[in-house]
Amino acid sequence: MQKFHIKRNDLVVVISGSHKGKSGKVLEILPAKSRARIEGVAMMKRHLKKSQEHPQGTISEREGSVHISNLMLQSVFDASKRKKPAPAATA
Repeated sequence: MQKFHIKRNDLVVVISGSHKGKSGKVLEILPAKSRARIEGVAMMKRHLKKSQEHPQGTISEREGSVHISNLMLQSVFDASKRKKPAPAATA
């Protein structure tokens, strides 16, 4: 089994890719693909057929996965130089 630098319920930041800068909690690790599902990141739409639960059918949104190499722990990110300094207020 592989060992990753993140685990479930960790707070992480996406450091590269199309979702760069977004952060959230790790919901699930997918070790076979080296990917993770992050709360509120990489949202994808799923079209559901008509059923008893959804008589009209529906479009539901759920989290997609992000490769683990694109993630960094929030605490490490805050302590690193990657975090941009707050803009100085001009008076």
